[in-house]
Amino acid sequence: MESLVGVPSARQRLFSEPQLDDSGADTLDRYNWQASMAAADGLRLYVDSLDDDGRPSKEIDSRIVCELQEDWAAVDGDAVELVSAKHRDVTTGPFTTVNSLADAGGVAHLFGRWHALDETVSCRLVTTFGLSSDAQKLEKAWVKLRELRLANQPLDVPDEHRKFVTDFCQAMRSYCKELPPDWAPSAKRMPSPTDTEIAQVVRFLAVLDVEAGKPPRDHLEYAAANMYARPLCNNLGLPIDPESIWGAVHDIFYARMRKAGPIPTGKLPAVLAYRVGAISPDTEQLERSLLNRIVTLDDIDVAVRMAIAQPHGYRPLPRVHRTTKLAVKMLAGQCPDNSVERAEHLAQDYRDFWREERSGNPTARVTQARLDRYLLRISDEATQATLSDVPRGPAFWSAVQRLLAASPPSDLPYGMDAELLLGGICDLTSQCKVWFSDRFDVDQAIEAIQRGQGQTS
Repeated sequence: MESLVGVPSARQRLFSEPQLDDSGADTLDRYNWQASMAAADGLRLYVDSLDDDGRPSKEIDSRIVCELQEDWAAVDGDAVELVSAKHRDVTTGPFTTVNSLADAGGVAHLFGRWHALDETVSCRLVTTFGLSSDAQKLEKAWVKLRELRLANQPLDVPDEHRKFVTDFCQAMRSYCKELPPDWAPSAKRMPSPTDTEIAQVVRFLAVLDVEAGKPPRDHLEYAAANMYARPLCNNLGLPIDPESIWGAVHDIFYARMRKAGPIPTGKLPAVLAYRVGAISPDTEQLERSLLNRIVTLDDIDVAVRMAIAQPHGYRPLPRVHRTTKLAVKMLAGQCPDNSVERAEHLAQDYRDFWREERSGNPTARVTQARLDRYLLRISDEATQATLSDVPRGPAFWSAVQRLLAASPPSDLPYGMDAELLLGGICDLTSQCKVWFSDRFDVDQAIEAIQRGQGQTS
């Protein structure tokens, strides 16, 4: 249902406001942790929606929208909560300063999106470790302001919280990339915040929440099912292992986080989308165009029912995880296992070819360096051609092969063919010079995989 004429609702603003970026997650661990946190939110909405028959009530219109404006948004009718998820490792610890909360904690970005959406949404930061020191003192300020807002009282800042609210206002000037136009710009010697700036920050803090204590990624595999799916099993009186329900629901969110959900029109072109006389799409049309990012209560219900029907059959067979840089990077781009196997084989063939060449040809090293430069150019062309593809890995793999197949044989070293050229791309991937996804910390990803295998062996 649309809001009053001339007053856009939070839901309308969520889908109509352009977002600053669309980078999504950049490592397998980050994808998985964020997807798990979003799945926990989805399960909470699902549990809250259940009627006496254990089915989602048709009167409740809740869903999770992934990777729009923030990491995800929880939507209930026209109400919207933007959620930013920040994983903190043990070595990093809690947020201690107002500045670290604004910058590394992403609260400055939340403030910018909240302002861009006409202050119609609430905001939440989800993180592993909590707050301490000055950041904890700021938390007391927003808890008090939230209490005033919920009691429908004026948002007057108590004297004991005023300093930290002012510090937060200064932090917004330093770290928010989309400050309101009437704010003073960031400078080395910042002027004192104006009454207008303080008032807007106070309104933001009154709709902010920080949810700490989430399990870190190393513990998530062992804790998530009992923490997030067990309450649903208890609610429905199910005697089954919650692992099957958690796995089914998590997989939906993992796919939507990568914008890999179903699109009714597939890849069909947008014919007559901007015909003469056409008007801007309404909220429902904008939302339908983003179905591949949205998880509805019905989606969760289907996954739950499948897991209940096949509590043991749903679980995937355990797999051996490859830990070479080439394999980890290709799997991050969602390349299938057979492509990874072939890539490993071709990379080894390419290395063997040049090992033999260098043993008897003094110019082989120079020739290989020239060929590597050519292969890097091919990978760059393939990357540019597949930037909008989701997932990127398989599209990039195909594009590289098409470009290599078109390489003039006269330009190649003697004995080199298209398959060995592809092996060269794979070898450069092993050297972290070619990527099948956005760049990420490969060594950290390998350590995480090895740690997981060690714990389960």
